[in-house]
Formats: sequence, structure tokens, C-alpha cells
Amino acid sequence: MASGIKDKVVILGMGCSKFGERWDSSPSDLMVEAFEECIADAGIESKQIEAAWFGAGIDTFNVGSSAMPLAIALRLNYIPVTKVENMCATGTEAFRGAVYAVASGACDIALALGVEKLKDTGYGGLPQRTRGVENDMYWPNLSAPGAFAQLATGYRAKHKLNKTDLKRAMAHVSVKSHANGAKNPKAHLRREITEEQVLNAPYIAEPIGLFDCCGVSDGSACAIVTTPEIARSMGKDNLISVKALQLAVSNGTESSHESWDGSYLKTTRIAAQRAYDEAGVKNPKAEITMSEVHDCFSITELVTMEDLQLAEEGKAVTAVLDGTFDADGSNPCQIDGGLKCFGHPIGASGLRMIYENYLQFQERAGARQLSDPQLGLNHNLGGFPHQNICSISIIGHYGQ
Repeated sequence: MASGIKDKVVILGMGCSKFGERWDSSPSDLMVEAFEECIADAGIESKQIEAAWFGAGIDTFNVGSSAMPLAIALRLNYIPVTKVENMCATGTEAFRGAVYAVASGACDIALALGVEKLKDTGYGGLPQRTRGVENDMYWPNLSAPGAFAQLATGYRAKHKLNKTDLKRAMAHVSVKSHANGAKNPKAHLRREITEEQVLNAPYIAEPIGLFDCCGVSDGSACAIVTTPEIARSMGKDNLISVKALQLAVSNGTESSHESWDGSYLKTTRIAAQRAYDEAGVKNPKAEITMSEVHDCFSITELVTMEDLQLAEEGKAVTAVLDGTFDADGSNPCQIDGGLKCFGHPIGASGLRMIYENYLQFQERAGARQLSDPQLGLNHNLGGFPHQNICSISIIGHYGQ
């Protein structure tokens, strides 16, 4: 019977480019920037990498199809390179491929890299036309802000929340992320904002305002993974291991059946519980000490806290306003600024989250360093509340 991958694979090294409007850099430049940090951190030569997984979420508009852009940019030694795409879970999907390859014994050292170069398109959001033959029928009438505004409405109605209190909690989420991002030299947005600015900003799709939305960015992030035994043979200590990797994909139920009431993210609840089971986590609120979640909109982060069991159902507004997820709270969330401020290059975001876990556990996070992080949880959500892909990764100290 399958036992999962807890502690079977460790991170040998990680790297991340600066995120932002990188007009002066090509996708290859961004990949090289992240990879050079990663391979120096790993302490190996590129010829020791035996296989690679390459993630780009919207390749038609920037990086290009196939695995060749990665192999050419990094001059990899004719090794197997697999191209992956899974919406906003693409970066974690690349990481999952590399981790599973090492865990299975197919290779000893593997690379996962994600990249996106979206700002050159001149488009403000995600420049995608379609996802499959059916989507052309209904996606023209659907927007991401509109869909997640419906999540806010469903959540507020189910829990009978005051409209003003929910909006204040959403504002707190954004203010917190900006405060954290200001301490991160690689973040796209590094300016603090006030609650008043958030509340007075123009609406995009009520109750979602301008500062409740994350933008898109250019950037790349990568990881090199191996077995604990190989890492130790290289003289590595303070090993950081993978505790769980889980994925849940909508099957049409949410979009076509009344059993889903639109107040939560079903895939997140399913993937999170699977991840906790794999990692041996019994009490998420007590055991998960930092989280990076998919804050495409501030309401998404708020609702996700309940779906991850980090806040009681219907109580996330209180937990947010009480500072539970602030940098000095009991469970810091988005300590690096999150999608909102670190940035959101689709193919790199999942790896960027793991990168922050890795830095925190290595005590290399600088001004945003947490005092004693034990387990880090990362959450990606690609798509809309009613139809999406959710990935969860849990990272921590090896053997703990």
C-alpha cells in the first residue's frame, strides 16, 4: 500500500529571480538568474543533474512550447526534460515531477524550474483565450474578479456576515501582504499601504477592490532535489525535506450540482486533508507554522484559511482581524508578500512559495525571518472557485 513521500526527498538547493516588470530580461535570462542561485546553493555542477521538469503556464504568449527553452537556456547535458502546465499550479507540478522521480529511484538528482514572462504582452491580466473546446462557449462572459466576487458573496451569505466586517478583513489581508512584501528585496511590489487606501479604492467586482487583486509578474524560481543519503554524502546538514505533495482537480460537480454552495473551495479542502494525512499532521492550526497561499484576490486567502483548517469555519474574518496570520501572529501567512506583492509569474509561483519555506528553515530570510518555523504549507489554485486545480505542498526539517 502506498505510504506517500514524507522525508524521502530533500531540497539540495533553491533559487529565485527578482519578480516584477522585467522589461530588460528574456525568459532565458530569468531562468538563468534563478538557476545560478540554485546550483550555487546546491553545491553541484549542472552535469550532475539527471532529469528536469519545466513549468510555464501560458507558454503560447511568452516562453514557447516544448521543453527546449529550459534545456537551451541552461545548456543542460542532453538529459530528459519534461514540460508541464497545470494553470496556476504549474510551478508545484514541476516540483512534483522532480520529487517523484527521485523518490521512485528513477534518478538521484533532479531539477524543477518554473518561469513566466507576461508583462511584454501588454495585457493587464492573464492573456489566455481558451482552455479546451467547451470553454469558448461560456468563458467570454466570465472574469476572474467576477468569479471570486461571487465566492465572497457566497461566503458572506452562508455565514451571515456583516458586509463591512468582511470588507475590513479583506483590506487587512492586503495591508498585511504589502507590509511583508516591503521587506522582500525580490518582491514585485514593495510599498506599504493603509486600510483606508484599500477601502477607498475603486471596485473591480464588488466587494473586490483594486488593492484586493494581485497582478501578474515576470520571474522564475527553481529547486534541485535529491535523497537524504546523497545530500548527507555531500556534507549537507539542516536538511529540508518534502513532507507531502497533493493535487485535487475539479470534476464538474461544483459547476453543475447544488451540493456545492459557492462559499468555499472544495478542491482545497480535499487536497489539504490528503496532504495532512501524508505528512502526519493531526492538528493543522498547531503544527503548520507558516503558510503561502494563493491570494489571487484577498477573499481567496481569507476563505482558504478555513479550507486549510487554519481557521474555524465561518471565523476567518475574526482570525484575520485579530492578526492570526500577520508576521507576528501565531500562523504567519504570505511572509514574503504572497502573490499580491512578491508577484505572480504563473509557472514560477508554486516554486517561489517553496523557496520562501526553504529560506525560512535555513534562517536566511533576512528582515522577514520567523523565529522558529517548523512546517510550511503552500497552496496553489488555478482556475475559478467553481472549476479549478488545487495543489498543496508541505515542507519541513528532515526527520521532524
